[in-house]
Amino acid sequence: MKGKCIVCGLLLLVFLSTIGAFYFLKGLPGVKDIRQGIRENPTRIYASDGVLIGQLSRLRGEYVSLKEMPDVLIKAVIATEDSRFFQHRGVDYLAIIRAFLKDLIYRRFKEGGSTITQQLAKMAFLSNEKTITRKIKELIIALRLERSLSKEEILELYLNRAYFGWGFYGVQSAADGYFGKSVKEINIKEAAVLAGLLKAPEHYSPFRNPELAEKRARVVLKRMEKVGFLKPSERKRAERIKLHITKAPQVDEIYGYYLDAIKQYLIKRYGPMQTFNGGLRVYTTLRRWAQIKAVETLKSELEKLDKLYGWRGPLGHKKGISIQKEFKSILPGDTLKPFVGQKSRALVLRVYPDRAICKVKGAYGVLKKKDALWARRIYRSGRRELIKSFNLKEILKPGDIVLVKIKDVKAETAYLRLEQIPRIQGAIVSIRPQDGYVQALVGGYSYRLSQFNRALRAKRQAGSVFKPFIYALALTKGFSPDSIVYDTPVEYKTRDGSVWRPMNYDRRFHGKVTLAEALKDSLNVATIKIAESVGVDEIASLASKAGFTEPIPRDLSIALGSLSTSPLQLAAAYTAFAATDGIIRKPLFIKEIRDQHGRVLEKNEAIRAELIQAEIAYVVTQMLVQVVRDGTGRLAGGLADGVAGKTGTTDGFRDAWFVGYTPSMVTVVWVGYDDNRSLGAGMSGGRVAAPIWKHYMRYLIGRGEKITFNRPKNVVKLYKKWKSANSRELEESFRDLLWNKND
Repeated sequence: MKGKCIVCGLLLLVFLSTIGAFYFLKGLPGVKDIRQGIRENPTRIYASDGVLIGQLSRLRGEYVSLKEMPDVLIKAVIATEDSRFFQHRGVDYLAIIRAFLKDLIYRRFKEGGSTITQQLAKMAFLSNEKTITRKIKELIIALRLERSLSKEEILELYLNRAYFGWGFYGVQSAADGYFGKSVKEINIKEAAVLAGLLKAPEHYSPFRNPELAEKRARVVLKRMEKVGFLKPSERKRAERIKLHITKAPQVDEIYGYYLDAIKQYLIKRYGPMQTFNGGLRVYTTLRRWAQIKAVETLKSELEKLDKLYGWRGPLGHKKGISIQKEFKSILPGDTLKPFVGQKSRALVLRVYPDRAICKVKGAYGVLKKKDALWARRIYRSGRRELIKSFNLKEILKPGDIVLVKIKDVKAETAYLRLEQIPRIQGAIVSIRPQDGYVQALVGGYSYRLSQFNRALRAKRQAGSVFKPFIYALALTKGFSPDSIVYDTPVEYKTRDGSVWRPMNYDRRFHGKVTLAEALKDSLNVATIKIAESVGVDEIASLASKAGFTEPIPRDLSIALGSLSTSPLQLAAAYTAFAATDGIIRKPLFIKEIRDQHGRVLEKNEAIRAELIQAEIAYVVTQMLVQVVRDGTGRLAGGLADGVAGKTGTTDGFRDAWFVGYTPSMVTVVWVGYDDNRSLGAGMSGGRVAAPIWKHYMRYLIGRGEKITFNRPKNVVKLYKKWKSANSRELEESFRDLLWNKND
């Protein structure tokens, strides 16, 4: 009986083990998958001039063989990450026991026991979740890797996949990014920096904190000495090598939002496997100079706008700091030379009325009062206050952590400017009207801080930038730019029984005005009367044809731009005016896609749809030229004569728009808050968005250039037709609708 129980128990154990093995092995890669799937063939994306601007891959770096990597780098990584790499078979049980004991002592996860093979298993096939199940799967894959690959192959794959911070994947991209050289050329100190990054890439990044990167490199060098890779004298010589760090790259910041749009399209069209591992070659419509300047302009202008609202205080405060200790470890300010023009966190050590001494990236920096004057406006509890007798002691104290820009470095002192990350957001989109090529696209202040692409996905009320479509429809109905409309008080009963009394932006009525004047000054009441005369349904139909896909209001609020749109959608709609042929172009990001063998998968050309007559488009454009010359968009003027544009401001100043264009480019600028709160009284499209457009376009338009739009042949006939019409009869025919209903 006892023997039967033992047999039953053994059978149950075998059964449970089989079930457990099946559970953990389900879905795990086999030897064939490991050999074939661990190497990747990234998708490469090129600008319109053929320059590589990004690639899509889980590897995200140039692959280099182990033979090309310096011996000091290999030794530094092994000494730091897995000193028994060549002794174990994928799992280091001694390291696991040691880590377990340390975790018990400290009562938390103090140390990990993962080998290089286990780390590769996690990188290639698993998520970062911290669960027992994931850990068991990691162990199983590690053992399979060791059986199917040599130690050298495992190490090579690991070093090409490992993340080194700041968007650098693999030793080649890290060496180039941090030191501006090939991985073959790095010295022992630089190798120690790279090996040290593997523990906590962002924390030890030389871009973020050179002092911490230096300390971590010394730890690595000591570890190399301990395991026998370095002699004490060699370690000391290596420690004395001075690091030369390049400037932090801004690739993600420049192309991030544009590449995001490309990535989403590729995943939807070709699926994630081919997108990230299919070796696609994508040739885009992006114009690099326009994209660079769009990013730079939006960033700097949003920072200026945000400062108008006032200083929101330090980022944080470090308690219990020893000022003397901080000064003892401080580096000379000239170590910050590579970072001039960049922003960084700074620790305030001492504060005087006219200056503050700060520690920036471990180095000595000075913030002068003149470089923080904007902070005399303080934003507290939703209100702005002005400090009349401003000095730095009013806003700073030792231990504060603040954001600064490194302005300049002289002698051993770095000079700083006080900054803060804007809460206000914006977007810029530029499209070539002839073919719909998207030349530039920026979806927010910083792609690194927020990947939400406002240029594509933010659906905001259009406000007055929709008015030109209403006026275009009016021109097709027999109105002319000289037709008279009466900008006088009017009221309408709403569905809930209340009374709507629309007002103009300036809270005044302008009486008898022409259509051209009403559009130039963006008169709300006059536009509502025009909308009523041409018909809400016809306006809605035109909006739909123009590509506005969000629900379109079927009431007179549409005259004030109550429909929602994205900056990209709006830019595409305006191509009908900019090309002066009445034809809209669908936005085009990709000209051509080829597979890894060079075969063309898709070749895209402009998709066109007629919206209005060419003659009407030209006349609307001429009316919008006056908007920039002498109307609500005059703050966008001064670059070139003949630029056309339209401002837009939504109810409560929640959105500020400006659409400006030339025959070669339509550019939309939007500014607002993500939570749809007000920008503040008076923060209109003309005041906020138009200057941003001007600052951006000055890099793309020659100052003093004469802009000439193509004039369709039948424009003269159209003007004659309008002129021959009896203006009194035309006025009388619309008088009932255009005159104040209460009169």
